[in-house]
Amino acid sequence: MGAPCWLSLNARDLDAAERFYGAVLGWTFRRGGKERKYAVGELGEVPVAGIAAVAAELSVPVSWTAFFAVDDADAAVARIRERGGTVGVGPVAYPPEGRAALATDLEGAAFGVWQGRTESQWHIGEHSAPAWLELHTRDAFEAAVFYGEVLRWADEGPGRYEVSYEQDKVVLRREGEAVARLNSGPVESGSPRPQLRPRWLVRFRVPDPEAATAAVLAHGGSVVPGGDWGGVRGPEEAEGRRAVVVRDPDGALFTLEGAEEGKG
Repeated sequence: MGAPCWLSLNARDLDAAERFYGAVLGWTFRRGGKERKYAVGELGEVPVAGIAAVAAELSVPVSWTAFFAVDDADAAVARIRERGGTVGVGPVAYPPEGRAALATDLEGAAFGVWQGRTESQWHIGEHSAPAWLELHTRDAFEAAVFYGEVLRWADEGPGRYEVSYEQDKVVLRREGEAVARLNSGPVESGSPRPQLRPRWLVRFRVPDPEAATAAVLAHGGSVVPGGDWGGVRGPEEAEGRRAVVVRDPDGALFTLEGAEEGKG
């Protein structure tokens, strides 16, 4: 438990989102849900993420959200509140047996918790997985304490996580492999530069970042200037990765990164 287990996008137009992410990330889609307003994006027939056409009717921002697996959603929500986080939605039931909640951490970064079976046949962040996560926050060590307590990262048992402190970063590993990174930086909740707001940034691994970026532009998306940290940090801190920050046509922020280099 405590693993990043699923990615979800609130979209305004499901058909348009399918066209965009199919072109950029090579996904195919499987429709489901009430009135078929939900689609599961798959890569090689393996589920990667869910896209729900709810942003327009609920007036919520179009954004990617990372969900973390928990044994008990109610207990996880209680821990979030006890440690100063904010619960915005839930826990609510999802058929057949899932339960989910949406929350923000101490700095305002949004995330979700999920109780139940997961669609994915891989764990987000594994070397073979098509995505991994990075938290942009004011103090990675403080954030690690919050998430470690909420998600029980330090609990003993099979599949437990290793948390290492590396300069201004905290790296979450399982069996020696990085699955997520918490990164300290100059975050500002109201910054006009989206990379400088506290957030869990989804980094999608692609075989050819340049070709994927061209597909973003060709299908109505845009490149976000300044890279991961809005130009505040220099290129020497990019750790040599081929990566570019982009937005989809509705404004959802994500990063494209070379598949062979995205180990965290």
